[in-house]
Amino acid sequence: MKEFKTEKGEILLYTGNPKVSMLEALAQGPGDVWHSSLDQGFKNAFPELKYQASVFWWYINDFTKSDSAASWRVNPSEFVVRKSAWEHFKGFDPDYSSEIMQALDFGYRCAVYGAVPMYIKGLFESDAKTDARISTRDRHVFYRKHFSLSQSLFMIYRKGFWKLGEWINFFKANSFKTKYETKILPPRTLNAMQGRPTVSYIIPTMLRQEFTEQLITDLSNQSYPPTQVVVVDATPEEKRDPKFYQNKNYPFELIVKWQQTKGSCRARNEAIALSTGDYFIFGDDDICIPDDFIENHIRLLQTYKTGACNGLDIRADHPQQTLKDLDVKLQSMGSARWKVGMSHNFSNANSCVQREFVQQLGGNDVNFDGGYGEDSDFGISLVKLGTIVLFNPFSPNLHLKPASGGYRWWGAQAKKTGKQRKKQPWELDVPVKKVRPVPSPTVMYGILKHFTEEQLTEYRSRYFMMYLIKGNKLTLPFRILNLPYKNLQFQKSLFYAKNLLKLGKRTQ
Repeated sequence: MKEFKTEKGEILLYTGNPKVSMLEALAQGPGDVWHSSLDQGFKNAFPELKYQASVFWWYINDFTKSDSAASWRVNPSEFVVRKSAWEHFKGFDPDYSSEIMQALDFGYRCAVYGAVPMYIKGLFESDAKTDARISTRDRHVFYRKHFSLSQSLFMIYRKGFWKLGEWINFFKANSFKTKYETKILPPRTLNAMQGRPTVSYIIPTMLRQEFTEQLITDLSNQSYPPTQVVVVDATPEEKRDPKFYQNKNYPFELIVKWQQTKGSCRARNEAIALSTGDYFIFGDDDICIPDDFIENHIRLLQTYKTGACNGLDIRADHPQQTLKDLDVKLQSMGSARWKVGMSHNFSNANSCVQREFVQQLGGNDVNFDGGYGEDSDFGISLVKLGTIVLFNPFSPNLHLKPASGGYRWWGAQAKKTGKQRKKQPWELDVPVKKVRPVPSPTVMYGILKHFTEEQLTEYRSRYFMMYLIKGNKLTLPFRILNLPYKNLQFQKSLFYAKNLLKLGKRTQ
C-alpha cells in the first residue's frame, strides 16, 4: 500500500489511484476509510445480511443520492484508510477465501467498532464494475465471526434447509473463531470550542412539568448554556400547575408553547419552527445532564466536522437517581463507552443536529405520532442526506423514565380495544376494532419507508420465528394455535402502515 502524509503528519494508506488532491480535506473530516465502491459494482453487495436483523441495521442498504455517505462496502482494489485505523483493525482477515469478502469484513468491522467508512464519489475515477458476489463458504464464515449460532441456522432455514452445501459450509465455519476480539477505535481528542455558535434546546413534554423544570435548571448550569430553550407542553389545561416555567432569570430565552395538536413529532416540529440556533439539541423531558453536556456536543461535531450526533442515553434504575449514579454507570462501562463511529440508532432523548440538516428534512415525520420509531426514522433520514451521524460518548444523560406522563400515554392507548380506546393518529379514517395491529403500525411504516420488499419478507419470517421459539416451552402449543390470529394482527399492522406510506412524509 502507498502512503500519503497530511499537513498534520498523519499517514494515510491507499491502493489504486485516488485523486490525491482530495485526501487532505477527507482526512480532516469524520471518515477513517474512503472509497468509490458504490460506483464500481459494490452497491448493496452481500445482501444476505437481511437474514441477521430482526430490526434492520441502517446501513444494510447503501445511499447514493449524495456525493458522500457512510458505507462499509469497501472495494479491496481501490480504497484509502488512516494508517492508525488499518493497524488497529489488523487489516484484512485471511480466513476468507476471497479478497472481496476480506474487504467487506474489514469495512463492517470498522462500522461496528468505532471507525467511519465512507463512499466518496469521484475519489477513484475507475468505473470498472466488479462482481461482488460472495461464496457460500465466506458467507458462513462471516456469520460465525459476527453473529450468533442461531442466526446462522436461521439463514440456512431461509436459504433452504434441504440444501446440502449450506450445511457443509455451516459445519466448516465451526473451525473459525466465532467472535472478533476487536477493541473500540479510540476517539479523537476534542478540539476547543470554535466561535460562539447558538444552540436551541428542544423539549416536548406532557404531564411532566416537574421533570421538565428540573431539566431547565440543569440547562441553566451548563458550561456553555443554550441560547434558547423551547418547551412544547401538551399537558391538558386542567392539569397544568402555574408555578412552573415562571423563573425569569435563566441565562437563555425560555419559550413555552402549550400544544393543541397531538403527538411528540408534531411537538418537535412546532418547537423547530420557533428555534433560531445554529445547532438544535433534542432532549426528552425526563433526563438529567452533566454541566458540560452541550459544550461536548458542539465540540464533537466541530472536531469531526459532521452535522449530527447521538449522545449516550443511560437508563436510570429508578426516577430518584442523580448524576452521581450516572457517573457510576459510566465507569462500569469501561472502554466500551468511548465509541465514536457511525451511529446505527438515534435518540430524541439526546441528540444534536446542525440547523441546516433539520431544515433539509423539514422536521419530524408526523406519521409516527401515536406509535414508535420516530427516532430511528429521523436518524436514518439524516444518513440518507449524506450526513455522518456519530455516537457521542462525551455527552451522556441519565434517563429517569418515570412511571407516568409523557407522550407514550398515547402509545399505551394503542394496546386497548373497544370503547376505552383513544383513537391513534395513525388510524386515520379507519378506527381499530376487534383486531389490534401488532407490531406497531408506525414501526411497520418505518420498515416500508426505508427498506426493501425482500427485507420486509425476512422481517416477517423472523418475527414469527421469534414468536414461536421464545417463551415457555409448555405454552408452545398455544402459540402454534394462536398463529392465525397473530397473522391477522400482522396483516392489520401492514394495512395501516401502507395507508401511511400512501400519504407520504408529513411534517404537520
